[in-house]
Amino acid sequence: MKVLIPTPLLSYTGTREVEADGETLAAVLADLDHRYPGIRFRVVDEQGRLRRHMRFFAAGGQLFDLSHPLRADDSLIIVQALSGG
Repeated sequence: MKVLIPTPLLSYTGTREVEADGETLAAVLADLDHRYPGIRFRVVDEQGRLRRHMRFFAAGGQLFDLSHPLRADDSLIIVQALSGG
């Protein structure tokens, strides 16, 4: 599937759009980490939870759980939330 990468993670991929495989969000992130070592730690914390400042979208909606199923023809969009004033 196509994965759109946010600017803060470009140092891992070198490009805004990459390919990854997996039937769940967790599997896609694991595949991304296999292809681009270290990227998963930037989006999943030490307890195996999605980091609060990262957002994931696919199939027209936001994903909240690593076990969320994905299809090969989905596009996964990773967004880093902004905060501050």
